[in-house]
Amino acid sequence: MTVVNTISEVRKIVKQWKREGMTVGLVPTMGYLHEGHQSLIRAACENDKVVVSIFLNPMQFGPDEDLASYPRDIQRDKTKCMEAGADLIFAPDPEEMYCDNFQSYVDVDLLTKELCGLTRPCHFRGVCTVVTKLFNIVTPDRAYFGQKDAQQLAVIKRMTEDLNMDIEIIGCPIVREKDGLAKSSRNTYLSDEERKAALVLSQAVKLGENMVNNGEKDCEKVISAMTDIINSEPLARIDYVKITSLLTMQQVKHIDEPVLAAVAVYIGRTRLIDNFSFNQI
Repeated sequence: MTVVNTISEVRKIVKQWKREGMTVGLVPTMGYLHEGHQSLIRAACENDKVVVSIFLNPMQFGPDEDLASYPRDIQRDKTKCMEAGADLIFAPDPEEMYCDNFQSYVDVDLLTKELCGLTRPCHFRGVCTVVTKLFNIVTPDRAYFGQKDAQQLAVIKRMTEDLNMDIEIIGCPIVREKDGLAKSSRNTYLSDEERKAALVLSQAVKLGENMVNNGEKDCEKVISAMTDIINSEPLARIDYVKITSLLTMQQVKHIDEPVLAAVAVYIGRTRLIDNFSFNQI
């Protein structure tokens, strides 16, 4: 497995692969990889070659968010990538990705106005800009994103379609701990007490999913039940519990179309997300 830090090196390698008729899969990450990221890499192995980008993108962090404290361990990441079957790691510095006086951005409108976009207004602009740059640099045939970040997945799919990017976007299932907690690099922030408290996210998601699968169509009732579970935990503080259209990410009152039920919850100072989707209409 090769590790490179510059755009020119990535392009040289990928161009050679493509001259040889190989397909390329891309897994964009911010590093501190876990089993969830490895599941994306393994899915990407359906291609002839797999590139994993490891870039802690400053553009998608707000001024009061956790950019400075976000976990970093490139040696650990290399091991995770090798175990999962990656061929190339692209790990640039911010100066490599953003030149002096950088001033070109990519925005997606409607889909970014709800859920995480409400409390993180700059987040998706940063995500879309860096993902577009990665697509231009790596020129993958397919790119892989986890469904835990369901809004991000929807935004990337919309952006790719709107801008006529010749890339297939693959969404991959949420990977969970044995007790149900969704895998996240931010789980490392949690104390032992907070780690136990964080289970209210997956418990709320499971309850909501069971209600909908059993025929409940009233969003208010589902949201109320999920909210009650989360509020039963003293260490939990809700950012949002919402049900939106899978297509538009706008809130709905009745489940008569494919929907996303999503939660964002602070456990202590750590913000965690989880969700389920329902397509059986």
